[in-house]
Amino acid sequence: MKKLILLFVASLSLTLVSAQTLNFSGNWKLNTSLSKLNAEFSFAPAEIIIVQKGNDMNVEKHSNWQGEDFTITDKFTLDGKECINTGFQDTQKKSTTAWSEDKKSLIITSKLVMNDGNEMTITETYSTEGKNLVLISKASSSYGDVEETMVYEKQ
Repeated sequence: MKKLILLFVASLSLTLVSAQTLNFSGNWKLNTSLSKLNAEFSFAPAEIIIVQKGNDMNVEKHSNWQGEDFTITDKFTLDGKECINTGFQDTQKKSTTAWSEDKKSLIITSKLVMNDGNEMTITETYSTEGKNLVLISKASSSYGDVEETMVYEKQ
């Protein structure tokens, strides 16, 4: 009987913890006045569409670079297992996810080998601030380091 009660309490605790995980689902538009973007050039998508259901999170980023519109679509699992998506110029991007200890942010770490053979590491931290989605993106490669804080409003 004690084992049964202990199993029930453990199961209930896991259910409560998973219920408290943030869900970033929605159609999000960039608010440039609230964001901290690079002055010379920014990699901030104008729009992000996120569908998060269970252990899966699909992220669709709509951007414009030098007058060309493009979309990047990534599929992640939220259990920390490696996910492989298409990166820049058809490179292979390997990503893992991890929830912060307080479960208030999701950290996605991606690595991709550039066409010149060098590796780039991209760390994206998703969180919420009020009703806004905050995305902190850090990229590091042999070309240097870049960091931006993007604030998105739900549509």
